[in-house]
Amino acid sequence: MAAAVTGTPARAESEITTCSSQPAHTAAPHREALSAEDFVAGFLEDRDTELMCPKTVGELMEHLTEQNNTLKEQVLTVSSLVPPKVSAALSAVEDARCSLEALLQREQLTFNILHKPEWYLTQVLMWMGNNSTFMEETIQPILDRGGVTLSAKVELCRGLLSLVQEKVTSDASKLLYDDVLFCHLVEEVLQFEKELRSNHSYPAELPGVLHLLLEDAVLQKWLTMEKKMAVEKMDAMLSAERAWSSQYKDISDMDDLKAPDCAETFMTLLQVITERYRTLPCPSAQLKFLELQKELVDDFRIRLTQVMKEESRCPLGVRYCAILNAVNYISTILGDWGNDVFFLQLQQTAVSLGEEAVPGGLGIMEMGRLASLEGSLFDGLLALLDRLKGDMLGRLLDFLMREIKEKAKPYCQERWLSLPSQQDQSTMSLSSTACPMMLCVRDRLLNLHQVLGFSLFHLAWQGLAERLDNFLYQDVILCNNFSDGGAAQLQFDMTRNLFPLFGHYCKKPENFFKHVKEACIILCLNVGSAILLRSLIKESDMTRDCAGTGDPPPESALNELGVFCLAPCDVLILLSLRTSWFPS
Repeated sequence: MAAAVTGTPARAESEITTCSSQPAHTAAPHREALSAEDFVAGFLEDRDTELMCPKTVGELMEHLTEQNNTLKEQVLTVSSLVPPKVSAALSAVEDARCSLEALLQREQLTFNILHKPEWYLTQVLMWMGNNSTFMEETIQPILDRGGVTLSAKVELCRGLLSLVQEKVTSDASKLLYDDVLFCHLVEEVLQFEKELRSNHSYPAELPGVLHLLLEDAVLQKWLTMEKKMAVEKMDAMLSAERAWSSQYKDISDMDDLKAPDCAETFMTLLQVITERYRTLPCPSAQLKFLELQKELVDDFRIRLTQVMKEESRCPLGVRYCAILNAVNYISTILGDWGNDVFFLQLQQTAVSLGEEAVPGGLGIMEMGRLASLEGSLFDGLLALLDRLKGDMLGRLLDFLMREIKEKAKPYCQERWLSLPSQQDQSTMSLSSTACPMMLCVRDRLLNLHQVLGFSLFHLAWQGLAERLDNFLYQDVILCNNFSDGGAAQLQFDMTRNLFPLFGHYCKKPENFFKHVKEACIILCLNVGSAILLRSLIKESDMTRDCAGTGDPPPESALNELGVFCLAPCDVLILLSLRTSWFPS
């Protein structure tokens, strides 16, 4: 037996002393068992020859009893502590805190670099992402069992955000006089906020970092830089080689507005500014950016006006029409913005804040229109743009009419009295003197259709038709006398040649030439109908003041003939032009 065991009494006593003196939560059960066995083995080895001595057995029992009592105390202590999983979780949290402190110390250099805010912002986002699973799967269940109504992931983000907020506040104040670095900081902060809200589901009701950019000095610097950079980009876009050409000119389905590159680039610039301030938590700050955008639009309008005046000598030129398209494009986009939910909310904010919301204040009438949603925040700009568009269209149509009138001179001087009657002609054809005018109208319509946006061209051809109608009525019809052959020739030229030129763009082009169409109807009446109509109108004039005559008014007779635009007095003038029917 002595050979089977090893150890010494001193070792056994040391083992017992060590076991009993260690804290309860650090001792392990198997360690206590080994210590007892070692003690017994050593004890028996040293006292092999005295094993049967009562004194020796008493000492052994005394030591075993003492060790047993120590183990009982350790078990009671361990059983009173928290469950092992909770203890492990708390230990993990403590380890994470220590690791975070160490990581922060290692990343101190990154956080101190002014010209690279994306370094520490990206690092914080990585910390949030890398620890989100641990917070949701390990820490959140502990908080839920404890009845704590907190989101572990959100609390982690809040803690990390405090570091970012402190850093951004410090950097923003230091970079107020460095334009490039300040703009870079703003861009990175906006991107950080976007990722924080979208990728990490940070609650909207909790502050992020955007409110730090709304400090008076920082916000004013931001507004100043937005305007400065926008003006520089406007100069560049207007002087670019392709400033006045449309990138979609070869794709008809995508080019209804035919907006030149400079206009599209400018509106994209405004849209980017909108996206930057859209998420700001302060509506009054958003209104300041809106006012900046309106200033930029007005500045761009003035620049377009200056270029237009340089090109007004040739309104049919590519650049002039491109400017007109640009004005129409900007006006269309602003009209759409006026119906956008975001700008409608800003509109209501402006109404609630009153005059202090908009520099220069709002009149009572304008405030009422905004409150009732009858108008928009862009009405002032839209009025200026529409005025410019109307002026440019007027210049363009005036130029066209001067050209058409020049081509129409021979037609105005046509000998309508000497033209043969329709019965004397086998077939009717377009008057030779009308050919230059018709060709000019056709070519200009095709040209305008190619260079103007759809809505602008619609206005242009209708305006041209209206002016042509007045010109032909005043300078061709009222300035000449007509035989039956001349009246028939005029009607043929108009209904079979001029009206169809506009028939490509509408179903009933004659409705845009009401004076000419109705004049042709009167001039081409047969003799009997013309005599009766003249008598009816004259009698109506004589008995106009007499009541109860029972005769129908002349307007009824004119309506039956298809005449709705011309007044009875105008019809009398037209009938008087048929000198072969009514000798003077």
